[in-house]
Amino acid sequence: MIPTTGRPGIDRHAVRHPGHAGDDVVHDRTVVVVGGGIAGLAAATALAERGVHVTLLEAGPRLGGRVQSWPVDGQRTMSRGFHAFFRQYYNLRALLRRADPDLERLVAINDYPLQRPDGTRDSFTGLPTTPPINVLEFVRRSPAFSARALAKVDKIAALEMLQVHFPGTYDRYDGESAGAFLDRLRFPETARDLALEVFARSFFADPYQFAAGELVAMFHTYFVGSAEGLLFDVPDDDYDSTLWAPLGAHLTRLGVDVRTDTAVTDIEAGPDAIIAHTDHGDHAADAVTIATDPRVARRLCATIPGEDHEVVKWRERVGATRNAPPFVVVRLWLDRPVDADRPAFLGTAGYGPLDNVSLLERFELGAAQWAAEHTGSVVELHAYACAGDLMENPHRRDQLVDELLQELHRAYPETRPANILHREVLVQDDCTLVTPEPWSRRPGVETPWPTVTLAGDWVRTDLPVALMERAATTGFLAANHLLAQWGGRGHDLWTVPMHGLLTAQRLTPPMLRRAKP
Repeated sequence: MIPTTGRPGIDRHAVRHPGHAGDDVVHDRTVVVVGGGIAGLAAATALAERGVHVTLLEAGPRLGGRVQSWPVDGQRTMSRGFHAFFRQYYNLRALLRRADPDLERLVAINDYPLQRPDGTRDSFTGLPTTPPINVLEFVRRSPAFSARALAKVDKIAALEMLQVHFPGTYDRYDGESAGAFLDRLRFPETARDLALEVFARSFFADPYQFAAGELVAMFHTYFVGSAEGLLFDVPDDDYDSTLWAPLGAHLTRLGVDVRTDTAVTDIEAGPDAIIAHTDHGDHAADAVTIATDPRVARRLCATIPGEDHEVVKWRERVGATRNAPPFVVVRLWLDRPVDADRPAFLGTAGYGPLDNVSLLERFELGAAQWAAEHTGSVVELHAYACAGDLMENPHRRDQLVDELLQELHRAYPETRPANILHREVLVQDDCTLVTPEPWSRRPGVETPWPTVTLAGDWVRTDLPVALMERAATTGFLAANHLLAQWGGRGHDLWTVPMHGLLTAQRLTPPMLRRAKP
């Protein structure tokens, strides 16, 4: 439901970041938005709502970017894997409300246990939402946190997770990986897997290639610093029909020219106009927002002319961004149901390459209909940060899929005798990797050209946001940056608190800095 308190959720400490003052309508301005994922949709929406004439160019056949879905046969659909719509995702949820004001197409997942093969299991259901009571209760009831194990934890390092401040926390850990931070924390192995590392891997990253600052910020955003809780919502059917097709229709009503199957080849930033070149013709505008995945963004940014020092350094920073290792999604249509007491979503640690198992018929209408008609289940397996040459080696891919099936049988033995009536496999390597390199070197929304902006989950922002929420937030920020130049009113944004529970706002970043390891 739409909040009635003026806040986007239940957390009374959520922070409003007001948009700048200006006119409600901007006349005679045009923008090309490159990319129809969450970031591009947010930018296009924010600009069009202020009267800007927007052309949205998407290389693929549909909207949604890296959260899209597509039909494979009749009522069956495929996607790039399970995505959790956390209640802390204030700006993403505000975007979705444009087409679904009451968020009726999102349904709650009541629990997502985190499980190891030895039977150790943690749950987030029934936890209080108020920090730090939520943390204390989780530790109290978790089998992973014995008194002996807790005695080994580095208390000073643990307190760092309560001393965050943004944006300083992002660069406070420059040079330290999430894996190194977890080592320094000395958490018990089961607690490390279940409470922390499983989240790092959900960023499609090996913890030793992933930034500690991003991990600590995530822990604040999802647990220690927010009263929204760790449970989440999911769409009640496939992403396209529930989210992106309705949002695309909303954009069309706003006057946005939405063009799919239109890939931008290069961008020309001239003195009077920005030109996006495509195989189907050129699109000239007053400004452009590049809101693609990081690999495409690197390629497009390299095409923008300019050889002065600022441009060259910026281009180097963009070029230095990295993609995460490949991930694999396997969707199975089984001829018998999974046991009724299985959760809709299970996170795993210690099951080889298997990171989670989703039972789609528990929340997706199309999957539920298929499962009812065939007395079966629609099961999705996900493996993050996979090693090896999966993109070039079909044999290795087949091996990994076989491994995932074996781990499914180990986690859910009742699936072993099931016949696979249909199977879809997706392997991709186009996700963002936030590395331990200095945070300030990552490219932000602004660029050397005032009318060229960047947006996406790979783009730096000072706010405590990540993944889909960072994509939506930077999309709105990119639009606000352009609107500010044209006298248009900016859009408000919301985040979880900008300071941790043990961080007094009067303390300056140097007072909170620790020595680099």
